[in-house]
Amino acid sequence: MFAEERRERILAMVKSKGRVFAKDLSEEFKVSIDTIRRDLTIMEEEGLIKRTHGGAIPLSKVRRLPINEKLRYSDGTEHQNAIAKVAASLIEADDTVFIGGASIHYVLIKYIPTNIHFTVVTNSLTIADKLKQICNIETYIVCGKIKEEEGIVDALATEFISNLRIDLAFLTGGGFSAGHGLSSSTPEGAIFQKTVAKVSRKKICLANFDKVGVEFFSKTLDANEFDIVITDWEASSDEVEKIQKSGVKVIIAN
Repeated sequence: MFAEERRERILAMVKSKGRVFAKDLSEEFKVSIDTIRRDLTIMEEEGLIKRTHGGAIPLSKVRRLPINEKLRYSDGTEHQNAIAKVAASLIEADDTVFIGGASIHYVLIKYIPTNIHFTVVTNSLTIADKLKQICNIETYIVCGKIKEEEGIVDALATEFISNLRIDLAFLTGGGFSAGHGLSSSTPEGAIFQKTVAKVSRKKICLANFDKVGVEFFSKTLDANEFDIVITDWEASSDEVEKIQKSGVKVIIAN
């Protein structure tokens, strides 16, 4: 089999399965793992796939349709859970914390401390509903037009959040890269999060491996505007190094 033919088949497998592993591809095509790694590197350079620590995933488009709520609000992947645990450990007594309505935020709720008092500001009805029964947390919800896919992110919500002051903001988006920073599918979401960042003393990006190195439609913040980026063990080491060189502390959750 020619290399070009093998790469075409690898691309088809990535598209159909959503993720492939170098070890499995090596066995499938009866070539060395080094050969597969070279294939994946070439395919990434050609803009066909995105490499991960152990294989490859499809290349993200700059716009992505919202994930179904039943899928978005679930127990989360092992990567999301690892990141969420680290993020939750950064919350201190009497903090005012922003938690949005992304899937990683929903996972974060499982790990927030229950032995200290703090305040949460959210733009998600789902997150607010989860928090309302936790006695050590005071919860405020941003006002504005309810938009199920992104939470409340309209002009009224942006004006509301601009009048607050927040200690710790947990921000996320469709992608995070050294060159493009944090980015989102919609300008509305990006503008809202930019305003959250502006009123926050500490800005923390939650980005599992399949977001690292990805650039979406609308930029939220430059990479160096964040204090900390929390990602996981499968994030691209090359991209992590670039992010660190921009002056941002990167925590790898395991």
